[in-house]
Amino acid sequence: MSEHIQLNATLPDALAGRRLDQALAEVFPDYSRSRLKQWLEAGSILVDGQKHRPKDKIWGGEKVVLDVVLEPQREYVAQAIPLDIVYEDEQLLVINKPAGLVVHPGSGNPDGTMLNALLHHVPALENIPRAGIVHRLDKETTGLLVVAKTLPAQTALVEQLQERAFEREYDAISVGKMTAGGRIEAPIGRHPVDRTRMAVISSGKEAVTHYRVAERFRGHVHIKVKLETGRTHQIRVHMSHRQYPLVGDPAYGGRLRFPRGCSDELRQVLRAFKRQALHASRLGLVHPETGEYIEWYAKLPDDIEQLMTALRLDAKGE
Repeated sequence: MSEHIQLNATLPDALAGRRLDQALAEVFPDYSRSRLKQWLEAGSILVDGQKHRPKDKIWGGEKVVLDVVLEPQREYVAQAIPLDIVYEDEQLLVINKPAGLVVHPGSGNPDGTMLNALLHHVPALENIPRAGIVHRLDKETTGLLVVAKTLPAQTALVEQLQERAFEREYDAISVGKMTAGGRIEAPIGRHPVDRTRMAVISSGKEAVTHYRVAERFRGHVHIKVKLETGRTHQIRVHMSHRQYPLVGDPAYGGRLRFPRGCSDELRQVLRAFKRQALHASRLGLVHPETGEYIEWYAKLPDDIEQLMTALRLDAKGE
């Protein structure tokens, strides 16, 4: 079902000399500049009854009419897939994603994703690009994700992401003996040989990760990780780069390693742990409508809890 948006405005004299797309972003702050530019080019925004280019300069006082019909994203199908919903209102949806659930359809995963589940839960999301998804977690990473239920909410959340205003904290289990936390600032880009993986490379995009020790075991460590940036596989790549790969990581973990004198019980648990031990446990942001800062927490999933129990018992020699 399509959604019709109709808005009228007068461009303020104070914006005289600015580009039209810049002025529109000031007048219609609920929509991103890139989206307004698309609507301009499509003729869905008229200035004094005429179609204009995004780069055209304004004089101030022009009458603007925005008349847009949001068409459903028909390439995606709604599917009745269960969602663990932590919070929901008219603007936002916060989900605790399980391991194994892909966030967005792509190569090898045409459906059965969180996006398909979202379209079933909130059919109106068919009118929002990517069904309101503004950030992602890897398939086997668990934890919190926020989804925008309206275009203005999506614009506001994307701006917060770009301004690094989201608070995102993860729990991870790393291999190795870590004495203290630290900060990793190392650019991440596509691996030069294996294009399915990411790597720390000089030509990559800026990536900053902060981590601190939460609990030490004999040959492993439970860490809390905070992201400044949000590059693909960032935590997994950065911790592997520092020689503290995540337990179970199939792409960046290297060979399976056991602590010296490891108990048979821990060996079994480590062998059975087939995904990266990474969980998005805390998410904080400013609500796009109320302006209030809100945080959500998601407890560790059972498999990571069981792993930590085995590590504690091993550390005690039990």
